[in-house]
Amino acid sequence: MSIAQNVATIKQNIAQAAIAAGRDPKDILLCAATKMNNADAVRQAIAAGVDCCGENRVQELTAKLAEKAYAGAPIHFIGRLQTNKVKQVVGRVSLIQSVDRLKLLQAIQTEAARQGIVQDILLEINIGREESKGGFLVEELPTLLPKMGEFPNIFVRGLMAIPPICKISSNNDKFFHEMCNLSVDISSKKYDNVCVDILSMGMSDDYESAIRCGSTMIRVGTAIFGARDYTKPHPRDVNIQEEK
Repeated sequence: MSIAQNVATIKQNIAQAAIAAGRDPKDILLCAATKMNNADAVRQAIAAGVDCCGENRVQELTAKLAEKAYAGAPIHFIGRLQTNKVKQVVGRVSLIQSVDRLKLLQAIQTEAARQGIVQDILLEINIGREESKGGFLVEELPTLLPKMGEFPNIFVRGLMAIPPICKISSNNDKFFHEMCNLSVDISSKKYDNVCVDILSMGMSDDYESAIRCGSTMIRVGTAIFGARDYTKPHPRDVNIQEEK
């Protein structure tokens, strides 16, 4: 199937999952995870109607920006971001979804202040408490969120999570529900520079379950572009949070 056909199928699945949960399909955003896909493939996805593109690797982001691959859609950064590469991302993307540690928050604040902008971000939550993944733990948030007023050049738009890999997608429903409850709880409180209106969770294998549990943005790569070929030489960027 073509990229356009894949996107159409995913949008149909989004609508069915949303309606089944009593939600409006228009409230769910489709982020195309474009890692290891060339500029032409990205353009096809945008033409097919994805809501935004998400890049995992700084090298790819820079190269595709130079090729104007993302024209017509917002670009997000969704991979693990090293602090020494923050300057290449801040101000070049509309949203950094994968802010997973205090040191990275501080680096983004410094660069955004230097540029005189406010950078939108999501806080990544390590909802499965996996040692192999980054992300804030749930119990860290009551201390972190009140401090967001100390980061005037950052605005927290919501939360992102990558639950543990499961052979049966519904096995992650407990994590999706926990993320949704966390999002609702934060939304009920008032913090400076925080407005939780995005809950980014769900990928190619589990996005329908995530939507039924409250996700407002899904990050889909393989189901749009096909399986990635990891045997091909490719610029390497440290990333431990890949869209599977």
